[in-house]
Amino acid sequence: MLKIENLHASIEEKEILKGLNIEVKPGEVHAIMGPNGAGKSTLSSVIAGREEYEVTEGSIEFNGEEIGEMEADERAHKGIFMSFQYPVEIPGISVTNFIKTAINETRKAQGLEDMPASDMLKKIKEKAELLEIDRKFLSRSLNEGFSGGEKKRNEIFQMAMLEPKLAILDETDSGLDIDALKIVANGVNKLKSKDNAVIVITHYQRLLDYIVPDFVHVLYDGKIVKSGTKELALELEAKGYDWIKQEVTA
Repeated sequence: MLKIENLHASIEEKEILKGLNIEVKPGEVHAIMGPNGAGKSTLSSVIAGREEYEVTEGSIEFNGEEIGEMEADERAHKGIFMSFQYPVEIPGISVTNFIKTAINETRKAQGLEDMPASDMLKKIKEKAELLEIDRKFLSRSLNEGFSGGEKKRNEIFQMAMLEPKLAILDETDSGLDIDALKIVANGVNKLKSKDNAVIVITHYQRLLDYIVPDFVHVLYDGKIVKSGTKELALELEAKGYDWIKQEVTA
């Protein structure tokens, strides 16, 4: 599904990613961990196509197609979804209207008509019930006055409605208490299937108690320096990232 080879990327002429390689297949959950400044958020932004990042070398293939030159909206229409660490507030635009627009823009890009209103309402109801979201929540302005947990739950709702092939969760556990973390993780787990894939970017092992990864990768100084199973996350929690630094520089 996603294949990245020898990826180098910079922002404001500062190189952040320095030859990164990773492959994600359908049905898999990959966790990417690493210390501050390792390049985790840069990686998610580059995959999603944020324009402030410049890819200077390497390739990004999604479902066999090179997407390195595509705009962010083109990548989204092809099925790449990114949950931001700090979602933006959009006063005056309700959660429901935002998601209706997003879905119909994707359908338009695929040469389809707008989703019929009755189908849209049915899908909204189904996904809201799946994620235990109060219908009143959906009429509120997007992220305006939302708590950290509400913002993250809203992003998982968007993910449920858009049904992406690849979901990238960029530090979605940041600032969440344990109850909000469980709600978000439960939503992600309900949406996993053999046909989609998830990349979870996190500092901490605690999220991986609830979203169990098939693979854990350690990102350090712009490269993936170690990969393993969920046990690697436990080892990182116990030893810290200095252990990785010592291994890399040894």
